[in-house]
Amino acid sequence: MEAVQTRYRTHTCGQIRESDVGKTVRLAGWVHNYRDHGKLVLIDLRDRDGLTQVVFDVDECGPAIHESARRLRSEWVVSLEGVVADRGVDEKGRSRENPKLATGKVEVRAKSLEILSESPTPPFTPSEHETVNEEKRLEYRYIDLRRQEMQETLRTRYRVTKMMRDYLGDLGFWEIETPFLTKSTPEGARDFLVPSRFVPGSFYALPQSPQLFKQLLMVAGCDKYMQIVRCFRDEDPRADRQAEFTQLDVEMAFIDRENIISIMEGLLGTIWKDVLKLEIPNPIPHIEYDDAIHKYGSDRPDLRFGMELFDITDLAHTTDFGVFKNAPMVKAIVVPGGGKLSRKETDALAEWSKGFGAKGLAVTKITPAGLDTGVAKFLAGIAPQLIERTGAKEGDLLAFAADRPKVVHKVLGELRLKMARDLKLTPSTEFAWVWVVNFPLFEYDEEEKRYVATHHPFTAPLDEDLAKLDSRDREVVESIKSKAYDIVVNGSEVGGGSIRIHRMDVQQKVFSLLGIDDTAQKAKFGFLLDALQYGAPPPGGIALGLDRLIMILRGITNIRDVIAFPKTQSGADVMSGAPSPVDEKQLREVNIRVAQPPAKAPEPDVHGTVHKHAGGAGKP
Repeated sequence: MEAVQTRYRTHTCGQIRESDVGKTVRLAGWVHNYRDHGKLVLIDLRDRDGLTQVVFDVDECGPAIHESARRLRSEWVVSLEGVVADRGVDEKGRSRENPKLATGKVEVRAKSLEILSESPTPPFTPSEHETVNEEKRLEYRYIDLRRQEMQETLRTRYRVTKMMRDYLGDLGFWEIETPFLTKSTPEGARDFLVPSRFVPGSFYALPQSPQLFKQLLMVAGCDKYMQIVRCFRDEDPRADRQAEFTQLDVEMAFIDRENIISIMEGLLGTIWKDVLKLEIPNPIPHIEYDDAIHKYGSDRPDLRFGMELFDITDLAHTTDFGVFKNAPMVKAIVVPGGGKLSRKETDALAEWSKGFGAKGLAVTKITPAGLDTGVAKFLAGIAPQLIERTGAKEGDLLAFAADRPKVVHKVLGELRLKMARDLKLTPSTEFAWVWVVNFPLFEYDEEEKRYVATHHPFTAPLDEDLAKLDSRDREVVESIKSKAYDIVVNGSEVGGGSIRIHRMDVQQKVFSLLGIDDTAQKAKFGFLLDALQYGAPPPGGIALGLDRLIMILRGITNIRDVIAFPKTQSGADVMSGAPSPVDEKQLREVNIRVAQPPAKAPEPDVHGTVHKHAGGAGKP
């Protein structure tokens, strides 16, 4: 990075090299660490560009500057001037070079020092982040962001967004801003609501995505749209998800699936080559949604390793093992080397599987004599066929799930990933890409007893399935495939999109199958339906999750470490104290009254005594 020359600095702390020896330079930054050797004071000065060693020699800088240098402490901010010098050798002739630093062959021999601001002892220093719990680091995020890993992540994030804009701009895309205050259309995650001061009792919603607006831009003739945009979903945060997140949003008119896929492959290839110096496949292979589920138990399969699912329902139904004989589906996976797992470990896996809806997990091991331990005795009659079909070898573990297809695929899909992690079967430097295509248009929600959109309600069905929209037969409706596609790398979905519905009659039929009647269609989506009747081109698009993309590029597993100011697992900003109450005047201005949740009932202590809790239920 080239420094903008100011009175505080002529160079950055990561910029100086051997070619600068003899030059007078001015640096500014934070004291990363300091060593007081009496006559010599050494500090490492840090800015976002790197570190430079600075030497205050009393014979060179004078007693006054030397004394000021002895006062320096970690995280003080200073500006100094000095001469660049070779680090030379020590008294034993050994080089003083620090090969870990880009500036490690040189140092600055200070001549002046200006203390710009002092700091009390910080709660932690950037170099101590590994020993500090995450909540403390988020509370003092401005200190945590000073560490080099975070600076490099933010730098990568900037580089990637610039590449996105440049690449798509060269292809004729316009970046167009869409509203943040919009209409609530709750058909997926919960909306964040914003009360309107002008229309009492009414609310805006923060957008879960710019989906409807980018479709309207295509109706408006804008042809190629892109935006790097903030989106909001009132969902529980996870390690790879935040309630507010950033995505690259893209939409085009007059296209089909292969057009948008080709553009995204070019963009992703550009990013991977620039940031990681790696080539990605072009074209990236495709897998049908049904095949992904049947082979890997997931619509975002990690293809860096095998462990495919094998359907053994036909074999299982020939046994006298009731769990297998009466199950709608039985599938197995082979865990390479899993035979070394102990009985305690396989029992723990059975208990773990219950968290995904299974009643348990059946296992057996492959030995020279065939199947052994676990459910081996129930499978003796089909053992040769099992081994032949699955390709299991001595030392492997066979794991089975028997249940409804949805449960079987979920359990074995998760087990596959867990075993790959636990047994270290996934090479960390490899990237396995795949497009998952032809998703179902609908899924049936057993709790709500209605269909829901697999992607979103604006996704077009395959042309050959259009006629099925008139059916009310569940088997027919669930067989409808969509023009949806997800891009997956190493088992992580980094983007998803579809060709959109551009005919009003088709959109109305989809809404109807989703249980949205004519009145609700007009109330929620009237503006879209109106637009579709005034000449809409066939559009399609995609959204790439920027946060998740940066996680993969940087090899980071926690999404909060790729966002400058993230929320905690509970959705709180512990640095600023958000969310927080607001005063009554603000509430009155937007015609809101707050109803506090009721106080918890008194709980007995260990002696059985009931104590009253302080406070009571709030008034509405």
